Amino acid sequence: MKGPIQRNLIPSAAIIISVTITLLLSVLDLIWFGNFNFLRALVTFFILFGVSYFMIRYVVNQFIYEKIKLIYKTIHDLKTPKAQLKAMLRADMDSLETVNKDVISWAETKQQEIQSLQEQEEYRRDFLGNVSHELKTPIFNIQGYVHTLLDGGLEDEEINRKFLIRADKSVERLISVVEDLDVISRLESGRIELNIQRVNILDLAKEVMEMEEMKAEQRNITIRFNEKYEKPIYVMADSHQIKQVYINLLDNSIKYGSKNGSIKLRFYDMDQNILCEVADDGPGIDPKHLPRLFERFYRVDKARDRHAGGTGLGLSIVKHIIDAHKQTINVHSQVGADSGTTFSFTLKKAK
Repeated sequence: MKGPIQRNLIPSAAIIISVTITLLLSVLDLIWFGNFNFLRALVTFFILFGVSYFMIRYVVNQFIYEKIKLIYKTIHDLKTPKAQLKAMLRADMDSLETVNKDVISWAETKQQEIQSLQEQEEYRRDFLGNVSHELKTPIFNIQGYVHTLLDGGLEDEEINRKFLIRADKSVERLISVVEDLDVISRLESGRIELNIQRVNILDLAKEVMEMEEMKAEQRNITIRFNEKYEKPIYVMADSHQIKQVYINLLDNSIKYGSKNGSIKLRFYDMDQNILCEVADDGPGIDPKHLPRLFERFYRVDKARDRHAGGTGLGLSIVKHIIDAHKQTINVHSQVGADSGTTFSFTLKKAK
């Protein structure tokens, strides 16, 4: 009932006011002429009613139009032509419910935009803070080593060599951070064009396993396939970029997996796609951290992670590469002894 009542609000108001004015004028007419003529009173009534009704309706329509056109100009395109806006409002003039819905919808949209901007601003602050920290640490280290050498350490062969080696490592860390940021920037802007080809993912994974073998041996970690794959597994992918995905994921598993543990690489046929997994048997990750694990510089344990090395951008690069392939990547983990963490991503299966 609410809609019809609101749609008939203006005509109803005009009728009530017109009848009131007409009756008032009719009474005045009776008083003025001093006698009652039914025919003359009836004609006078209809004339006065018709004139007052259309005048009042026009005035009320104009009044409401002037009021709500400002609302529509705010919640709709500000460049909407006046004639078009007027026609739109005229069509909806008898429905205040329409205006109410539009305003509510506009308010909800703006609230979502504000919330999104607030989240982006928080992310921006975190990102700038993390970049600042990642760059300041090696820069201050280099500055300290140089000051030590200038203060006399340069004449001591044992000290100058040791400090130059440390300064070189800090420079390498700076270069790594800048290069990783550049890679992410190019991936986000689409400036890296993927060279999609038919690739045997088993051969590619085996190549990366051999590259990471020495690093894994330092923690007595073995890297292997979960089973013996007899046939090649072909996917459509950029071999160079997917190789980087495996390098970053294996680096992560070696750093945070359990000593004397193992890392398993697995593959599953998902009809249209191949699901690739890298699983370790480490202590796992608290589920509250998983949604943010692929953010730039996000670290579960900041002190432990920086001690382990790395730029904090490896997983973010992985996510961007998989996104560029229009595929998905997920992580599954829970806290507990040997519960482990599994990264899984899909690649399109080659025919």
